[in-house]
Amino acid sequence: MQSLPAKLCRKIVRPTCDVFINHRGIDTKRTVAGLLYDNLARLRVRPFLDSMNMKPGDRLFDHIDRAIKGCKVGVAVFSPRYCDSDFCLHELALLMESKKRVIPIFYDVKPSELRVRDNGTCPEKELRRFRLALEEAKYTVGLTFDSLSGDWSELLRNATDAVIMNLIEEEEERRQRKKL
Repeated sequence: MQSLPAKLCRKIVRPTCDVFINHRGIDTKRTVAGLLYDNLARLRVRPFLDSMNMKPGDRLFDHIDRAIKGCKVGVAVFSPRYCDSDFCLHELALLMESKKRVIPIFYDVKPSELRVRDNGTCPEKELRRFRLALEEAKYTVGLTFDSLSGDWSELLRNATDAVIMNLIEEEEERRQRKKL
């Protein structure tokens, strides 16, 4: 039988999630982000969505930053008000800086419409960081969806398939690195 400290250590080291869902809550929490979370959880993939994985007393930045650093894949759900949130842009920048695989979903927005705006609340260094991450994500192959005419089942199926495919590829790459 393993000692209690060994069991605790293994639990602490285990990543909190497989997939981090980066989104603008006001636009997508009750639609695409929440539905994707539920779909992935049903398949026993461990998704992270702030409203589902955090509890009162959790330190927001610490908890989210730890989840991003521990995840294998990120899903960035871009929406019309996404770039209004410095917090969304911080999460995206951390995903990109951590060299995570990121699957963009362009929800009711075209990649060309996404721009970081200087509203005077962010230092220039952070704005450059956000712009770099956003440009990299915009030029990553993703999914597009129009909520008025799109097929929700198809979006969820395609997004789930993309996540699973990326998780499998990430695991294969990890195994290959381990062999070296």
